[in-house]
Amino acid sequence: MYQVIARKYRPQTFAEVVNQDHVKNTLENAIAQNRIAHGYIFSGQRGTGKTTVARILARCLNCFSGPASTPCGRCSSCVEIAAGGAVDVIEIDAASNRGINEMRELRENVRYRPARDRYKVFIIDEAHQITPEAFNALLKTLEEPPEWVVFVLCTTEAHKIPATIASRCQHFAFRSVEFEALVERLAWVSKQEGITADAECLAVLAQAGEGSVRDSLSALDQAIACCGTTLRAEEVRALLGGFSLETLYKVTQALQESSPSAMLAIVDDLERNGHNLQHFARELARYFRNLLVAKVADPRLIAASAEERERLRQISSAFSEEDLTRYLQLSLDLFKDLQYSLQPRFHLELGLVRLVHAGRLVAIEEALGGLSQSPAPPLPPPKPPPARPSPFELDSAKKTGASVFSDAEWKQKLHAALVELGMPFTADGVEHSTVAATPTELCFTTPKEFLLSMKPDDLNKAVRHVLGRPMKIQIAAGAVEAAAAAPGAYELTGRALAHPEVRRFQELFGGHVRTVRNLKES
Repeated sequence: MYQVIARKYRPQTFAEVVNQDHVKNTLENAIAQNRIAHGYIFSGQRGTGKTTVARILARCLNCFSGPASTPCGRCSSCVEIAAGGAVDVIEIDAASNRGINEMRELRENVRYRPARDRYKVFIIDEAHQITPEAFNALLKTLEEPPEWVVFVLCTTEAHKIPATIASRCQHFAFRSVEFEALVERLAWVSKQEGITADAECLAVLAQAGEGSVRDSLSALDQAIACCGTTLRAEEVRALLGGFSLETLYKVTQALQESSPSAMLAIVDDLERNGHNLQHFARELARYFRNLLVAKVADPRLIAASAEERERLRQISSAFSEEDLTRYLQLSLDLFKDLQYSLQPRFHLELGLVRLVHAGRLVAIEEALGGLSQSPAPPLPPPKPPPARPSPFELDSAKKTGASVFSDAEWKQKLHAALVELGMPFTADGVEHSTVAATPTELCFTTPKEFLLSMKPDDLNKAVRHVLGRPMKIQIAAGAVEAAAAAPGAYELTGRALAHPEVRRFQELFGGHVRTVRNLKES
């Protein structure tokens, strides 16, 4: 019967385990010195060798020629443990045996000596799924077990193990397997199986594993079933749902050209070919991360072949570090949005177009540096307006969209009209407010303490008195600088707004100057 590659080439000794030297060396020394702990916690991501090392530890402890750091592999104990049929090595799946009753049964089982071997080893997989009550039932046994018992708790989520349990065990954190080590392991297995695979193909398989030996070997098994004994990178990439560097390069090419239409064409091509858009967004985020690493750090931090690393370095040279950082953040946000999107195509199109617009942003230093390069022409001297505009001037102002009076003049005239009409409280509110005028509307910004005195009816009476017709009135609460009401404030504001660099700044960034303050007087 066929046996999958991941099981067929499962390590049987510490020397065969890929990486994890810090774990292997410690356990080998502990066995050699006969310093065997009664409880171990093996934690780390999937496929890094936790359960495998637990089985190897059981073989080392129970080998007929041991305890030895290298089991013989020939005695009945070694053979049975490797096959998973040893009576004294009990493997428990905590995902389905997580309750207090199962732990009580285990606690009763601990009391009896091994049937044949030197140690009775309990390997509890997915240990973080044990319930708190079950952990409490196991606590005393784990703290003071019989001398012939060894517990090995394997978990992918060590933070879920209670501190009372963790404090009674030795903790070993398994690391993700390095990319080069994965490629080397895949090349060795391919050679053993008589498979022809080039370096790029092995790199694709290693990338699919994401640091997991088992996942990489499973991907190799799938590729062999699909492609036979000769593996090609493009076929393997298509099988695993990956995207080539050239496909992802289309995105950066569209960014260089600042072309939203090219981005939409990319999404259309993905949709027509049945690609998973969420998977594409994930690969795009990984792509921008790799470009950023190629730009600012050691290329060896990129999980890719040497040729692909060089290609990424060349692509990254066309972008700044700030641009790549911005693209990475936007692509991560896009991937997060797609996980819950009912319209993934629309979200992906919007996200890619946002990338284009983000590439058009100009640094604030560059924008400010351009202020003095093209100064605005000087303003013509202002003409003093009449005390009250004529009907002809009112009609002309309405057609041209200009205000009859300046903001400062409106404030002066309204204040005078309110005093003349016998409305001193409203006049006081206007005096402490700022005014922004359009042909049809007056907007007042008033401190909170003067809001009650700003009565729209009184203001409209004053507007009719000044202008001869009503206008729309808007009143908003806001802070007003004291300098705005001081003598000479209007002249100061006029000089500031007429300054060429201020005018240029407003042309670039827009906005409205609310208050001008003389820093020499503050």
